[in-house]
Amino acid sequence: MEKINIPMAIILSAVIISIGLGIGFSSSKMDGDSSSFAEQLEEYQQEQQEAQLEAQRQEEEEAKKLIENVNPISEEDHVRGNMDASITVYEYSDYECPFCKRFHTTMKEVLEKYPDDVNWVYRHAPLESLHPVKAKREAVAAECAAELGGNDAFWKFSDRFFELTPSNNRTELETVFPQIVKEIGLNQTQFNECLESGRYDEKIASDLENFMETGGRGTPWSILVTESGEKFPINGAQPAEAINQIIEAAIK
Repeated sequence: MEKINIPMAIILSAVIISIGLGIGFSSSKMDGDSSSFAEQLEEYQQEQQEAQLEAQRQEEEEAKKLIENVNPISEEDHVRGNMDASITVYEYSDYECPFCKRFHTTMKEVLEKYPDDVNWVYRHAPLESLHPVKAKREAVAAECAAELGGNDAFWKFSDRFFELTPSNNRTELETVFPQIVKEIGLNQTQFNECLESGRYDEKIASDLENFMETGGRGTPWSILVTESGEKFPINGAQPAEAINQIIEAAIK
């Protein structure tokens, strides 16, 4: 899973806090008269473990709240599979992310296994801090494919793009775009005009904003939603087996 970089200032702060905890431990825990050093050390370690568990619990509770912010399917979304399926997987993806490339194949396998029960919504999360320029331009290209050829062309473009490209900013767009446009039968002149128009910038920004609102910090980031509205986060390029387990539980 590709993650946004953590600023160095946060890391330095963590180191300073750790040093402070060590000093506090040495001054307050080791001076006691009624307990041995080993007992005080064990008590201190227990306190730290409990604090970590509580922090983890709070983080999980916050994550549960955030995934409720996932936007429902709209007419601007690209949906693959049965529109009346009882389970929807919302994926926030980056075309230059190697883990997204892997997860794209996984989701195709999931839909083959559950053609009636699951559909798949693709949303854009181009992480420009990791993949400047190219990731967003590729998202625009996919939207242009949809404009010229409909929902089917969007998925054909996405499938072929992930098949042809190596990820991590090594894609030669000047070669790949014309090849895919020709293969899926789109008009190259119209595609180029759309690519330079900027008319999909707002949609991509909206997808990216919802990615952040739902707790996404790296790609792929997905949320599985059942017919009853229950939501399950899928963090990173989880294998098909893991997703199938959630689906089986939801179906039952």
